Amino acid sequence: MKDLIARYFEVFNKGDAAAMLALVDDNIEHDINQGKTQVGKAKFEAFLHHMNECYKEDLKDLTIMVSENGKNASAEFMVHGTYLKTDGSLPEARNQKYFIRAGSFFEVKNNKITRVTTYYNLPLWIEMVK
Repeated sequence: MKDLIARYFEVFNKGDAAAMLALVDDNIEHDINQGKTQVGKAKFEAFLHHMNECYKEDLKDLTIMVSENGKNASAEFMVHGTYLKTDGSLPEARNQKYFIRAGSFFEVKNNKITRVTTYYNLPLWIEMVK
């Protein structure tokens, strides 16, 4: 499982949405930071494309932890990013640089990611890009 999660982050850093989609289940549950849970690969794909349009991010200092039963994993990392395009009601994008600690939680079944939940401090991120 650790290899699957490492691959997820590897292809994330490359901005390769197709490769990320190959790693997730058709009914992926995606818990968006400060948002609602989205279900399904099509919604996850739309989210990835939106993120690639608004942000350029490189995840560094990755630490992956796997549960003893092999069904769950978590990862802690630093997000080094550039805010490219204004995202909804968030502050105006002007290619601001940011770095923020984040964490993701995963469930895996049949070597596919069935849930991903990511958390970071949104108020702190907003302060960085204002």
